[in-house]
Amino acid sequence: MDDEYAKFIRRMNPPRVVIDNDSSEDATIIQSMDSENWENDDEFELVNDDGFVYKRRKKSSLDPTLSAAPKLPDPAVEKKNRLERKKRALMKIKEKYEKEIQQWELLSNTFKAMQKNVETQQETTFTDSPDPPATSSDPTCSPLVDQLLAQVEAQEAVIGNISKLCDVVESFCDAQEEKIKQSVLDLPIWAHAPSDLISSLCED
Repeated sequence: MDDEYAKFIRRMNPPRVVIDNDSSEDATIIQSMDSENWENDDEFELVNDDGFVYKRRKKSSLDPTLSAAPKLPDPAVEKKNRLERKKRALMKIKEKYEKEIQQWELLSNTFKAMQKNVETQQETTFTDSPDPPATSSDPTCSPLVDQLLAQVEAQEAVIGNISKLCDVVESFCDAQEEKIKQSVLDLPIWAHAPSDLISSLCED
C-alpha cells in the first residue's frame, strides 16, 4: 500500500518532491527535488507548516541582478549634468537681462541726446540774441521775440519727446509688472480653493 501511494505521488509530481517515511515515525516528510537555484544538494532544512513537516534544500540567492543594490549613478556624470543645467539656466538669465539692459541703454541715450539738443539750442539762442532794446515799443525787438518764440517751441518739442519717452518707460514697467504678477498667479497653490488650503493646513 505504501509503495503504491509513493508511486502515485511520484507520478503526480515527479520532478518536485519525494516522499520520505523512514526519516520520522510521527510524520510524513516530503523532500523537495527541484534543483533549480540550489547551491548544494546536501544542505537541507526542516519546515514545520502547522504540523505538516517537510524537508527542503536551503535556497541560495535567486538572481544576483535582482538582489543586488541598484547601481549608483556615476558622480562624474552627475556633476557634468548638473554643471550643464546650471550653465543653461545662467545663459537664459543672461539673455533676459541683456535684452532689458539694451532697452534701458536705448532709453538713456535718447534722453541724453534730448538734453544735449536743448542745451545746444539754448546756447545758440543766447549767443545770437542782440542786446535788449531800451523800450518794448522799439521795432528792433521783433527779432528777439521771434528767437524767444523759437526757443519756446524747441523746448515744447523736447518736452513732448520726453513725455513720449516716459510713456515708453511706463509701458515697459507695466509689462514687467504683469509678467511678475502672472508668475505669481501660475503658482500651484492657486489651483486649490481657499477652504481646501485651510483644511490641508489644519490637517497638518
